[in-house]
Amino acid sequence: MAEGKSSANQRLVQVKDFLTFNKTATTIPFDPDSTKFPLRNELPTIPGAPAGAAWVWGQDDFLGRLNLLTPTRVAAAGKEIKTGEIVPLNLPLDVPKVPAFHREQFHHEIKTLFPGIAYDDLYHLNTQSGTQWDGFRHFAHVPSQTFYNNTHGDDIIGSTSNQKCSIHHWSSHGIAGRGILLDYRSYAHKKGIQYDTFDYYPISYSELYACGKDQGLDIRPQSQGGDIKIGDLLFVRSGFVETYYSSTGDERAKAASRPHQPGKEDGQRWAGVAQEEKMLDWLHDCWFAAVAGDAPSFEAWPTHQGTASRTFIAVVWWWNEAKGLTWGRLPPS
Repeated sequence: MAEGKSSANQRLVQVKDFLTFNKTATTIPFDPDSTKFPLRNELPTIPGAPAGAAWVWGQDDFLGRLNLLTPTRVAAAGKEIKTGEIVPLNLPLDVPKVPAFHREQFHHEIKTLFPGIAYDDLYHLNTQSGTQWDGFRHFAHVPSQTFYNNTHGDDIIGSTSNQKCSIHHWSSHGIAGRGILLDYRSYAHKKGIQYDTFDYYPISYSELYACGKDQGLDIRPQSQGGDIKIGDLLFVRSGFVETYYSSTGDERAKAASRPHQPGKEDGQRWAGVAQEEKMLDWLHDCWFAAVAGDAPSFEAWPTHQGTASRTFIAVVWWWNEAKGLTWGRLPPS
């Protein structure tokens, strides 16, 4: 009976697609060029995956939502370029001088090969210390100790280690698409909203929606009448970099050196997006290819929920997440 109902539903979807010129993703692995994807509450059950998982690109997939950056979408994004200005978003390698979460500091050494003629640069860094991408092997679904697509600790380190879900797969694919910037920090200044980016401050979905509206942007997905397109790259500016550069060296070091421990009492405290169901629904249902922020943590830290949002982003939904970006050189427009 269940199988018959599923077949009937599939036929209904096919008819609707024919009438609306859509292509709905219904069968795993999903076709990245689909024009309609399921909402968070419509996700199919994935055997062996954590509850709510959206491992829909196949068992051997290592790209996650970067699959959405198809040639068709990248070409369409290129057509929206107006000025051609290049805006680097990465911080200098030695910023922050004292990294958050007790990560190792960056060290640079110049090695002389032939005095006055040839030199090499030697770098020692923890890639989590500054501007970074959180790969799928960075943070697991804690209850099951499972990373994206059933990757485990022994896939990462030890005698059976391999390249499953290694971040090099992302660089081989490349990241290019249409970026959506929600400049919450500028919006907060404009509206008189006061908060310390060096402390826990959750930016709610309703606040981001108001921020987008102020920018002339409806942050709902296109499927719900908004401006967000499938495969967009989301950037949220909370203001960490602004606070960092306006603080003294001692203030920066003091904030980064606070005790780090599990739970709400964690001394590491940073502004970021709120850990709320409405935020999770929005982040999922927009089908962003990647999300990024300017703070040490994309979500407000420490987590005040049982499960951190990063678990959904990096493990359950196979998202690609960047942190520690800078918008200090964005053009005024």
